[in-house]
Amino acid sequence: MAFQQLETPLPVHVIGKGKGMSFGVIDYGPEHNLIWVTALDDSGEIWCAPNPLVRMRANWTFGRPAPGDADSPEPVSDALPPDASPWNNPGNNPGNNPGNNPARSGSQLHAVPLAGADAEHSAFP
Repeated sequence: MAFQQLETPLPVHVIGKGKGMSFGVIDYGPEHNLIWVTALDDSGEIWCAPNPLVRMRANWTFGRPAPGDADSPEPVSDALPPDASPWNNPGNNPGNNPGNNPARSGSQLHAVPLAGADAEHSAFP
């Protein structure tokens, strides 16, 4: 696993969440999507979004039109791509395909607190 902090945050749109600034990328290795660590503009929430759900925002200087512009080859919508799954469902990751790993068949991702973690500051109830 590798974490790369982006020296210059990138303006992105996370499908289903909204606009934000990505300030890091997590790479879990082969057969896993890159994970974009993004601070959302509207809510201030920080989400880790899989690569299929992250799009660069428009940038006139770089010649990247806004989705839906006449110059845009392919409009981007908030609809999930056909191969993506809703949040917290590992099905969009080929490495989590039940056919590839019978131990994971039908399982959902669940956060598990670390033993000895500070309960007062834990993100887990």
